[in-house]
Amino acid sequence: MNKGVYLALLSIGLAQGVKIPIHYFKKKEWRPELFFGTGGMPSSHSAGVSTLTTYIALQRGLPTFDFALSLVYGLIVMYDAQGVRRQTGELTLKVNSMNELIEKIHKEESVEFKQETPKKLKEMLGHQPDEVIGGALLGIAVGVIGHLCTKKNRKALNFRLRF
Repeated sequence: MNKGVYLALLSIGLAQGVKIPIHYFKKKEWRPELFFGTGGMPSSHSAGVSTLTTYIALQRGLPTFDFALSLVYGLIVMYDAQGVRRQTGELTLKVNSMNELIEKIHKEESVEFKQETPKKLKEMLGHQPDEVIGGALLGIAVGVIGHLCTKKNRKALNFRLRF
């Protein structure tokens, strides 16, 4: 794999890892399982695509096809993360609250009604705009740092090859 892919995966992992302490500071609740979940601050989707796009821009330049493709792909991913996926999460909240209401209604009836309770749907699917921006900023930082590290390694390699 190339360094851009490694950096993007690293950025996704960092974003997932940072969700745990951010959640702890907001809710005073330690939840390590957030590392494997979707949604929350920062967006790992945004972090990954922003890292890759930044790295490509710095390595190959802005007028390249690689950068254009990565930028458009990244914008679609970030739009989807805060648009469609967030709306799905909000719809899920409503469905879950309807299930709770139906359970309350059935408990108050005198007729016994047996039905398996459906699993509660996952409510945290998408991202708020600030979570997408947070992920994008993290991704840009990782992309810049990755480029600088690669640049230094290249200079050291050229120096070694000359002597």
